[in-house]
Amino acid sequence: MRKGEKGGHAVHHDSDASDEAQIRALITEWAAAVHRGDLAGVSADHAPDIVMFDVASPHQGIRGLAAYRATWPPLFAWQAQGARFDIESLHVTAGTDVAYAHALVRCATPEELAAHPDFRLRLTFGLRKEHERWLVAHEHHSFPHD
Repeated sequence: MRKGEKGGHAVHHDSDASDEAQIRALITEWAAAVHRGDLAGVSADHAPDIVMFDVASPHQGIRGLAAYRATWPPLFAWQAQGARFDIESLHVTAGTDVAYAHALVRCATPEELAAHPDFRLRLTFGLRKEHERWLVAHEHHSFPHD
């Protein structure tokens, strides 16, 4: 949605809805690839200059697609032990050539979820459109701390 000219009311543009649907599908497929342990699928829609701030080190972030891809095998190994990676809520806002999305994800083993049922991973994505294709340019993962 973008602000329209008439009285500041939101005006819905069909291209916005289409872009939001494309981004929602991209992130949903990304999460499915994470759950499958599919590295090619996880990185398929990411920009070559991706920047990611992850739960794990390094705290200054990961830069570049090769470094991004290198972070996933340990998570896949952990997840193979029965951990979940399920998006519970996903919100997308799309402009003409940039967008952002945020999500809450159940990302834990059954034992961790039993002990802490409200525990959720927080995800934020920054995307840009290049040649009519949405790419994830920024990704941020975090867990809340009490």
